[in-house]
Amino acid sequence: MPHHMPLISTIVVGLVMAFALGAIAHRFRLSPLIGYLLAGVLAGPFTPGYVADQGLANQLAEIGVILLMFGVGLHFSLKDLLSVRAIAIPGAVVQIASATVLGMGLAWLMGWNLGGGLVFGLALSVASTVVLLRALQERRLVETERGHIAVGWLIVEDLAMVLTLVLLPAFANATASASADLESIVISLGITLGKVVAFVAIMLIVGRRVIPWILHYVAHTGSRELFRLAVLAIALGAAFGAAELFGVSFALGAFFAGMVLSESELSHQAASETLPLRDAFAVLFFVSVGMLFDPMILINDFGPVLATFLIIVVGKSLAAFAIVRLFRHPNETALTIAASLAQIGEFSFILAGLGVELQLMPEKGRDLILAGAILSILINPFLFTLLDRWFAKREKAHAAKAEPSAESMPMVTEEEKAADTKESLPVTSLTDHVVLVGHGRVGKFITGKLLASKTPFLVIETSKSQVTDLQKDNQPVIIGNAADPEVAAAANIKEARCLLVAIPDAFESGQVVEQSRRINPDLPIIVRVHSDAQEEHVMKYGASRIVMGEQEIARAMFAAVPDAPRTPVLSAVDEADGVAAEDEQNEAGADENTPPQPSTNVLGPEAETDQTGGNTPEQGPLRQPADDPGR
Repeated sequence: MPHHMPLISTIVVGLVMAFALGAIAHRFRLSPLIGYLLAGVLAGPFTPGYVADQGLANQLAEIGVILLMFGVGLHFSLKDLLSVRAIAIPGAVVQIASATVLGMGLAWLMGWNLGGGLVFGLALSVASTVVLLRALQERRLVETERGHIAVGWLIVEDLAMVLTLVLLPAFANATASASADLESIVISLGITLGKVVAFVAIMLIVGRRVIPWILHYVAHTGSRELFRLAVLAIALGAAFGAAELFGVSFALGAFFAGMVLSESELSHQAASETLPLRDAFAVLFFVSVGMLFDPMILINDFGPVLATFLIIVVGKSLAAFAIVRLFRHPNETALTIAASLAQIGEFSFILAGLGVELQLMPEKGRDLILAGAILSILINPFLFTLLDRWFAKREKAHAAKAEPSAESMPMVTEEEKAADTKESLPVTSLTDHVVLVGHGRVGKFITGKLLASKTPFLVIETSKSQVTDLQKDNQPVIIGNAADPEVAAAANIKEARCLLVAIPDAFESGQVVEQSRRINPDLPIIVRVHSDAQEEHVMKYGASRIVMGEQEIARAMFAAVPDAPRTPVLSAVDEADGVAAEDEQNEAGADENTPPQPSTNVLGPEAETDQTGGNTPEQGPLRQPADDPGR
């Protein structure tokens, strides 16, 4: 068997090195993007050792771009944008213009032409979605006013970059000719916009109906593999069709496919099914970008690198800060937005690659953009740390003014100061309540039963849409990861009656169980699993009971057979507790005058009980994919 397989070696070496360096970056509380980019640098032609096939890496990167843009479209929220449109739209436009002008100024000083300066400036103007959202999530700011403005700002930037990716090839073709004039440029851009409008119209009129119909049809087949394949076929097919039939970019086709699909009820399931493949190819995209970076530019062109870094971190931040303050928002909001935007990422790399490919920008520009991205992503966590400490000092100063007896105040550590700047979680006043983790299909069924039995409960959920629905119904909910100690404390796990983990991811469930067991060693914890291996995993971390969906479905179906015995059929929970053995012992040794013992009920005596033994199936949908692990 031949061992010279450049495609396999490029994928394997790229992923292994990205994992190793990404894990190291995460260990030092840096974005894993740094590790992925450095993996590409090590696998590139500018460093000694293994050199990956750059041509294949670029093709793999194209798939990564398609899936990245599909994900952007899938999570595109016009509602979020409209809620902060008064500041996000003008703010993002002015900030993009400011950074572009600064970039063009630096390009002019280096002797580049207008096209190169334009691409360079635009690449420096857009922030990384991954880095920004991670910074906001760590501080629980996503659902605050500051978070909404930052996310809306990011949406406007993304839309501007999508439009740039569409128009840039037409601009390059129009200006390539020495005799090019304004009229020819306008005509070329007009033709491109006409093709884009035609593609968008077909996607909105035809795709809006056909794509959701295809997904719903596949979902009703009950095949998880077919559903996953359908989502990937839609993403890749729309991107390829847009490029082949309309001459627009892969990125635009994938973006609109995701945006159309986001209106479907199955959009969350589609996102979760494609996430692993999307992440894998996104990693290969960042690795391929790193392969193009020449580290010697940090020495040979230190001045331009420093200037690029200052435009990203200082120039963009000052522009954003001034704009937010002009709209009369407080300093806290302005500084948060400024720090969030003080970095560049995915779109910058895509734009830089396209600019070099179209010969609008020299390769040195791409190296400067990569250097600026690596340095800005490295420095971004430290900017937020400085901001956290400054906020903490202001809080302490305000508290000192309000409190006359400052000497009686307890000492506060630096870590506590930083933690004070995080958006505080609402701590529940419930006790003896049920804590439910996950509010998908299984979780919604559970909350219906809890409401019917008037059992106090609280839901922990990460999905924004699910949280919004619960809040509309005035049901207690906390947004966050249940494995986070602060989230668990806010849910009052210590005083809870029991914990129900209804999420399908056994790895995440194990983390939730482990954290909850530390807080409350005696807490009954019931976990949803899908296999024996998952059962073993969660039991290892301290689960009290498990419920395996497939077993429960089989028991309920058997109990519904007309000629089946009418004796109760024990559930997986009963089996886990050894109830069957106890019942046999009670029947063998019970006295005739001994009254029957009531069955234990985790939810308490007021919860509903099944008079026929717990296995009579309830009326519900007749068709439902049994192997769909939806939350």
